[in-house]
Formats: sequence, structure tokens, C-alpha cells
Amino acid sequence: MENGTGRKREARPDPTTVLVVDDVPASRYALGAVLRRAGHRVLLAGSAGEALLALDARLRAGELPDVALVDVGLPDMSGYDLCRRMKASPTTAALPVVHFSAVAHGTLDRCRGLDAGAEAYLTVPAEPEEIEAVVRAAARGARRRSAATNRAGRLTLLAEAVLDIQASGCPGELAETAATQAARLSGTPAAAFVLDDEGGMHRGLSRRRAATALPDRGAHDAVARLLRGLMSGRTGAHSTVIPTPVWPAGFFGAGPFAAGPEVLEPHPDARAGNGHGGGRAGDDPLLAPPDGALLALARTREDHPPVCLATPAHARDHAAELTRLAHATARVAEQLFLYEKERHVALTLQRSFLPARLPPTPGAEVVVRYEPASRQAEIGGDFYAALPTSAGVLAGIGDVVGHSLDAATVMVELRHALCAYCVEDPDPGALAERLDRMLLCYHPDVTATLCLALVDPATGRARVANAGHIPPLVVHDGGTAAYVAARGPLLGLGLPRPKTTEVRLTPEDRLLMVTDGLIETRGTDLAVSMEHLRVAAAGAPHGVTALCDTLLECFDRERDDDIALLALRLTGDGRRAVDGPGS
Repeated sequence: MENGTGRKREARPDPTTVLVVDDVPASRYALGAVLRRAGHRVLLAGSAGEALLALDARLRAGELPDVALVDVGLPDMSGYDLCRRMKASPTTAALPVVHFSAVAHGTLDRCRGLDAGAEAYLTVPAEPEEIEAVVRAAARGARRRSAATNRAGRLTLLAEAVLDIQASGCPGELAETAATQAARLSGTPAAAFVLDDEGGMHRGLSRRRAATALPDRGAHDAVARLLRGLMSGRTGAHSTVIPTPVWPAGFFGAGPFAAGPEVLEPHPDARAGNGHGGGRAGDDPLLAPPDGALLALARTREDHPPVCLATPAHARDHAAELTRLAHATARVAEQLFLYEKERHVALTLQRSFLPARLPPTPGAEVVVRYEPASRQAEIGGDFYAALPTSAGVLAGIGDVVGHSLDAATVMVELRHALCAYCVEDPDPGALAERLDRMLLCYHPDVTATLCLALVDPATGRARVANAGHIPPLVVHDGGTAAYVAARGPLLGLGLPRPKTTEVRLTPEDRLLMVTDGLIETRGTDLAVSMEHLRVAAAGAPHGVTALCDTLLECFDRERDDDIALLALRLTGDGRRAVDGPGS
């Protein structure tokens, strides 16, 4: 295309809006005419005050101009000061400013304009082509800076989202977090689906809604079939758009979208007046998005189930970020499901070797209680034993250091070794020595705590050996309680062990052993927690059953560790009495 002088004119991009600020009417209208002929939209202001009012009005309407042409010689405020004021405001700082003047066109004037923050300085009168070129360059630079800023903002949001995803403690929490973060990235409602190996689904939604608006079981089954079909034979991450007839309705809400605490800001395409959506109720994409759903799918391996992040399809501009978030979600899901499998095996192993009922213990009543940690916590290595021996009743309680399948396996070995060793020699000190050597030989990197008490029901004599465990507590029916002064190093260290400690029990006494999961609280000194236990036990009702139940109720909370309690009382008549952990 050629202009009147025969020179070729560049193809123009989409028209921009230009604010012209000039106190000379003739010059103001002349610049406006040039810009309009070039296809730009023009706003005119005769002073700095008028310009600020116009910017405020356009800001409220969400339609700031793309470029400001500012005369440096305004009557109420110099063009330099107006530029500084615009650049000092976060809402207008990105608006490019081009200074112009018919009189101030020296080097110092240009420097003042650039130092004030302007992008360019134009001397008028100028050729229309030069004016158009300067405006195009200023608008182009602003668009590029805006795009870079938006890109940096998206990447920041993505990094924050991945960190939150990685902090999830279970698949259900992962799905909820993924949905919330997908909504933050896209600015739209979102849903997240984490499938498991057994055909189950963990679903998260980014918005609260009435129960009647929730999709039914059939919708969830349809989503599961769709996701498995889309990811059949595929690994990695990708995105796709599913049309409305295929995607079940209801996952993106039950009414018009409004930004809430989980969605920081509506996506720009959801605002009225941009050609992607309107303010009419019939155009609402949330009940049943007319253009379907955007799915970001990911799977780490073919033998692993997929995960999916779903948003309305008009959020497709965010497909790249959502796909990366889906991939991070799949990585975390893989680790969580692996952990849950290991936890299940460890729990099964641990519980299979903790007897539901204790063997008969002549002359003593023994009660044990075992409470597993909360579902989100790691598996522990707690164990207990109450064994009849040739020298009396051997009561023991211990904990393998660590939380894993390995810890549960070592716990089983320790308990079996204890049962075997006590047949030959039930002395607590000798048993602690042998178990210490066993750990050093077969598990040199593992340590464990253990407390053993060999009680002779006929005499009440109790010999106690302690290996780094909470010492036994002797609770008297008279309302007092005291710890047995028995200490020693952990098993697995190979250190010299002290002699056993001896106490005398009466039928009015109860010997209590616990693992630290009952009383240990993060941030609280163990000595303080032990004193709390002593006071609570002293005030408990008589009887070993009432003692255990009272302590469990007293220290009941969301536990980070397993809890085991063992309480023993002499019957005084040689009768047999047992009470298992399930009683």
C-alpha cells in the first residue's frame, strides 16, 4: 500500500487508543486527525487535569489508552510532571508516554522528557508518517513489556502452585489442592481428578456449591472412562478440548462465576466486552460451557493411573501452565500412592504380629491398648509383649526408631527374638544385652527403645531393664504415682548396659508402660509431658482397664505416632486374667 507521496506504508496492527494532551486546540485537533486517519482511536485533553480525569474514568471502565501523547508545555502542570505522576502510579505506570513540543526541542528538553519516564520525544510539526511510527513503536514496546510481565506472573503462580501440590499429604488433599491451584492459574472454576490403581477417584473442586449442584456418580464414572480412554497407551502430559456433549455438566459450578478466595481474579476472557463471553445469562459458560472443557492430562508411567485438571475451554490460553501443573500433580500422586501401598503393607505386618489377645499370665492381670497413628501420619514401629516365663510374667514395650516398612519389619524381628530368648533366660538385663547384639549384627543402622519388667507374682518382685525408653510408672491406688529409676542406652548402639533396677509391687499397685506416642507433643519438653502423664495416672480410677482407658481419653488428639500402653496388676490369688488390645 502506498501513501500520497508514493512511499509504502507499513501494514497497521490492531488500532490502538491514543490520549492526546495539548492545551492548543488547533494542534490538539491536528494530531487527532492524523491519528484517526491512521486508524487509531483518539481521546483529547486540554490540560494535565483533564488528562488525569480521563485516565481515571478509563481505568474504572477497564480500558486504559495504549499510548499518551503529552505536550511538555501544559498550563496547569508541565508535561514532564504529568509523566512522572503517571509513572508513579501502579495503575498507569505501564502506559507509554511520548512527549512532544513545537518550541522545546533541544537536547536538554529531550533529556528531561526521557528522565521523567517518557518512552520517546517528538518535535512538531512532524510528518504524519513519523507521528504514526513513533506511536506504533511506543505501543509495540508496551505490548511486549506487558506480555513479558504477564508471562512472569504466570510462571510465578505456577511455581507457587507446584509447591502447594508437593505439600499434599494424601490423594484427597492432592485433588483439592490441584483444583484450587488450577483455578488460580486459569482464573476460572476448575476440577481435578486423581485416579487410583483400584478404580477409585479422588476429586477436587475449586468452588463451594450446594450439594444439589454436585455431579452424580454417573458423571464421575463417565469422567473416569473418558480419562482412561484419552490416556490409553500414552505417558507424559498434554492438553485437549472436549466438546460439551462429551463432558458431563456440573463440575464447573451451578451458577454465574464470581471471584472468591480460591479464585484470585476472573480470566480476562470471562469479562464482558472482549468478544469471548458476554454479560448475558444465556452466555454463562459455567452451567454447561458452550465450547466444552479444557483438560490437562498427565501420567508418569503406563501402569499408573492418570490425573486430570479440567477448566472451561475458554481458558485455553492457560493450557501450557495447566499441563505443567498436571504433570507435577501426577508426580506427586505417584509418590503418594507408593507411600500408601507401603503403609498398608507395614500396617498389615505390624498388626499381624501384635496379638489381639495376650497369653495367660498366672497371678497377674495385664491390659494392653494399641492405637494407630492418624491416617496421614507415617507407620511406626511400636510393639508390646506380655509373656509367661519360668520366673514370672515378662512385660515389655518398645519402639523401633524410624517410620517405614523397614521399621515395622525390625519390630517384628525384635518381638520374635524376645519371645525366643526369654524361654532360655527371662532376666531383663540379659535379654536387653542379647537384643542389642542382635540389632548390631543384622541391622547395624537401626536403633530401638525397649523397656522390660520381669514380675514375680508370688513375691511382687519386679526387675526392670530400660533401653532408652520412657521408664515404667508405678501407680498406687492411694492416688500417687512414681517412675521407676531405670535407665540405659538404646538398643543397637553396643554401649555398656547398667544393672537391672528392682522394685516391689503389691496388689494395690499398677505397673504402667507406654510408648512416647501417647504423650509426646512437638515443641513440649518430654520431661513436662512425663509429669503430665504421672499426674493423670495418679488420678485415674482403680483397675488396669480404667487406667488405660482414662489415659487414652486424657491424651486423645490427632496423633503423629502410634500409641501402645501396657498395664499390669498383681491379682494376689494366682488367678489368670487377660485383656487384649481390642477389649
